[in-house]
Amino acid sequence: MTVAEEDGGPRGDLTVRTIAMPADTNANGDIFGGWVMSQMDQAGGIAGVDRANGRVVTVAVDAMTFIRPVRVGDVLCVYTRVSQVGRTSMKIEVEAWARRFRLQLREKVTEATFTFVAIDDAGRPRSVDLPSVAE
Repeated sequence: MTVAEEDGGPRGDLTVRTIAMPADTNANGDIFGGWVMSQMDQAGGIAGVDRANGRVVTVAVDAMTFIRPVRVGDVLCVYTRVSQVGRTSMKIEVEAWARRFRLQLREKVTEATFTFVAIDDAGRPRSVDLPSVAE
């Protein structure tokens, strides 16, 4: 598959993969940026839950940059990488790439850093658990 990025491809783990549908378009026929951001937030949440071994909530999104539009039929692939862990919070770098419909082309469409806070069952911040030991 051809990659249209100078940096060689996505960084992180493939966390969410979904297809862009006509219901998700704006008046210009491009996929809403908010839909893309929602997919990225879901992927970041999945990575956060895995790292914190429990519930997390989004508290901030830093430096979201839309690079290229997403079109109907594109497969949106969202990659995540935990870049920083504090006592109760973590920063997760999220990249969204589009596999273009009917083309052998993959392009980065947006990136951002999401901050998540680990919470307990009452919704209060809690310490981020240590990662589980790989077997």
